[in-house]
Amino acid sequence: GDFPEGLPQKNGATHTGMFLNWCIHNDLISEELKEDAAEEIEKLKRREITGAEFILDSCDGKFSSYDLNELGNLFAKDYYADDTDFGNKYSSFADDYVNIFDAKAEESDYEYETFYHIEDTYDNYDLMKQVIDHRYEEWKEYINS
Repeated sequence: GDFPEGLPQKNGATHTGMFLNWCIHNDLISEELKEDAAEEIEKLKRREITGAEFILDSCDGKFSSYDLNELGNLFAKDYYADDTDFGNKYSSFADDYVNIFDAKAEESDYEYETFYHIEDTYDNYDLMKQVIDHRYEEWKEYINS
């Protein structure tokens, strides 16, 4: 809806791609996705493509509950979705995403024009991965409490 003019379409999938990439590496994806995109999943694991490229090429640009297994969907419903009990208590994916990249930009005396201007790179994924790893551990404690 608020996607800026002049940016590549891939930028619209950067944040979602980072989340799905993390889910793939943590075996939270559905059997259907594993079967339908086996070759692309291997390319992603070898870092030959990014999560955004995976979503655009293998998921028709869409990320849905069909892409995740039961555990993946439970985590996504609490963390990736906005305004959840877990997100309000800890943080949501979108808040973490904006906060980590705003902090990174600030260190370089830079400011992202929008959420969609964050670069689709593995350096950025590695930063976000650490945050998601941490939230996933918090989430496991949260659902077991």
